[in-house]
Amino acid sequence: MSSARAVRDDVPEELGRQVILTEAEGLAALAASLDASFGQALSLLAEVSGRVIVSGMGKSGHVGRKIAATFASTGTPSHFVHPGEASHGDLGMIVRGDAVLALSNSGNTAELSALVAHTRRFAIPLIAITSGAGSALARAADVALLLPPVKEACPMGLAPTTSTTMQLALGDALAVALLHRRGFTAADFGVFHPGGRLGAQLSHVHELMHPASELPLVAPETRMDQALITMTGGRFGCVGVVRDGRLAGVITDGDLRRTLEARSGALLSLEAGEVMSGSPRTVRPDALAAEALRLMNDNKVTALFVVDAAGAPVGILHVHDLLRAGVA
Repeated sequence: MSSARAVRDDVPEELGRQVILTEAEGLAALAASLDASFGQALSLLAEVSGRVIVSGMGKSGHVGRKIAATFASTGTPSHFVHPGEASHGDLGMIVRGDAVLALSNSGNTAELSALVAHTRRFAIPLIAITSGAGSALARAADVALLLPPVKEACPMGLAPTTSTTMQLALGDALAVALLHRRGFTAADFGVFHPGGRLGAQLSHVHELMHPASELPLVAPETRMDQALITMTGGRFGCVGVVRDGRLAGVITDGDLRRTLEARSGALLSLEAGEVMSGSPRTVRPDALAAEALRLMNDNKVTALFVVDAAGAPVGILHVHDLLRAGVA
């Protein structure tokens, strides 16, 4: 015992690295082993009119809960049913129109037997994720996704480590492939993730922008002495120049500096149309807040005018608005 303890204390980072590398080798083997059965499983899941029911016992169950959550958050209705509870009434949660994804490393988990029998009785599609090619679960399943024979990261080869990592990765692969097949968008994703920073990034510009009533706008023929009053009163560091109801340009601090350098002393007598930068960067009201932040960063600006389909300004978004919302 003392020598084993000494090994663990001497090189903990090396032991940790070995575990990660062992599991990485398992993932590489899993990726190489994917075949037509993956596509068959994907087609089965894509055709489900109900929910994807995920089940597994022990560590496979913990992984199954995460897989069910990933399905649900990416547009595939899903929930987890504990196999031990299934035979005590929870089989009633699984009905025609659903599909079952059952996880078992050995494929001979006794607690899954009632659930498997239920799927066969009511013609409910059953997909298995297992290492046991000849196991009871694999034989009963409509599609069996087989995990390759790789060693567990546990030095005794007993604790589920590499096998559960492969299960999780395979569940993620199914969820993401379904996402692609269904054309699930970032906006769709935002519906299921309204909280936290992710939810903030997936909020829309119209939810964060200042309304049209607060817009600092002038006409192209407005003298710059008046335009500067509008600009400073707006607190956004810029002023929009509107021609025929559309945003024709923007005047920023940078435009003022460039004009002063080129025409020193003449700034206040110029018209806004002579100072503005044409073709301003804008954003649509239905764009994601994260997209607006990217536009600001890419163009090194701190505010974006929000325009409708006709190019008319309907709002303005400042980087401070993104910061307050937790987007930046």
